[in-house]
Amino acid sequence: MSGTTFHQRVFHLLLAIVSVALGWILLPFFGAVFWGTILAILFQPMQRYLAARFGRRRNLAALLTLGGTIVIVILPLSFIAATMVQEIGLAYAEIKSAQPDMTTYFQKAIHALPSTVQTLLERFGLTDVAGIQKRLTDGAATISQFVGAQALSIGQNTFDFVISFGVMLYLVFFLLRDGPEIGGRIRRALPLDTLHKQHLIAKFTTVVRATVKGNIAVAAVQGFLGGVIFMLLGIKGALLWGALMAFLSLLPAIGAALVWAPAAAYFLLTGDIWKGVILIVFCVVVIGLVDNILRPILVGKDVKMPDWCVLLSTLGGMAIFGINGFVIGPLIAALFMASWDLYTQDEEVSANDDADSGTAEE
Repeated sequence: MSGTTFHQRVFHLLLAIVSVALGWILLPFFGAVFWGTILAILFQPMQRYLAARFGRRRNLAALLTLGGTIVIVILPLSFIAATMVQEIGLAYAEIKSAQPDMTTYFQKAIHALPSTVQTLLERFGLTDVAGIQKRLTDGAATISQFVGAQALSIGQNTFDFVISFGVMLYLVFFLLRDGPEIGGRIRRALPLDTLHKQHLIAKFTTVVRATVKGNIAVAAVQGFLGGVIFMLLGIKGALLWGALMAFLSLLPAIGAALVWAPAAAYFLLTGDIWKGVILIVFCVVVIGLVDNILRPILVGKDVKMPDWCVLLSTLGGMAIFGINGFVIGPLIAALFMASWDLYTQDEEVSANDDADSGTAEE
C-alpha cells in the first residue's frame, strides 16, 4: 500500500515537472498560443457549422474557418494598426502647432473661474501656463518617441513577429479541427468532480466569449461612432481618437469619456459652443446607449460581473500581461468567483447533510 502511494507521488511529481517544462518551452510563444486558443474558441461555432455542411471533411471546414478568421479579424486590425501609426504623427504635429492658442484659451478659462478656485489651483501649481505647456510638450514628445521606438522595434524583430504569427495561425487550424477531441481530453484529465468541471469549463468559455466577442464588439461600435462624430466636427486624427476610444471602452464607468470629454471641454473653452454641445449629447446619448443595448445582447446576463470588478481585473491584468490582460484579468476574476461559489455550495450541502444526520440520530 505504501509502495503504491510512493509510486503515485513520484508519478504526480513527474506530471508537475513535465507540465512546467512544457510551459517554459512555450513561454516565448505565449501570445501566439493565447490568441490562437481565443480565436479557436470564438470561431468554433463556425467550424461546427461548416463541418456539418461538408460531412466529415474537417480539414476543409477548418481551412475555410481559418480564412474567415483572417478576413474578419486579422486584416481589419492590420489596416487599423498601420493607419494609426500615421495618425499618431499627424496628431502630434497638430497638438504642437495649436499650443499658442491652447495657452490663450487656458488663461481665459482660469481667469473666468471664481477667485477661491483660482487660489486652490495656484496652491497646486496649476495656473502656471508655461510650466503646464512644457509638461504637455514633453509628454507629447515622449509619446511620439515611444511610438517611434516601438515601430522600430517591430521592424527589427520582423522575423520573430512573422514566426509568432505563423505559429498562431497554425495552432488555430488544428484547434479548430481537433477542438472537441482536445476539449474532451482536458475534461477527462482535470482532477475535479464532473459537476465542477462542467461549471468551470462553461464559465471559462462564456467569459472568453463575453470578454472578447461581446466587449470588443461594443468597443468597436463605440470607437466607430466616436471616430465618425470627431470627423464630422472637424477634429484631426479621427481614426486615432476613435481607436483610442474603442480601446478605453473596454473599461467600464470611465471608458470613452476619457477621450470625448476633454475634446468637448476644448470646444466649450474655445467658443465653439454648438460643437461642444453636439459632441456631449451624441456621446452621452448614442454612445452611451450602445453599451446599454448591445452588451446585454452579446454578453448576456449570466456572466455579468460588477463594474468595479471588471475595471480592477482589466487594469490589473493589463499591468501584468500587457494587451493580453484585458482578457486574462476578467477571466481570472470570473474563475475566482465561480470557484468560490462552488466551494460555498459544497460547504452548504455538507452542513445540511450533517444537520440532517444529527436530526435523524436524535
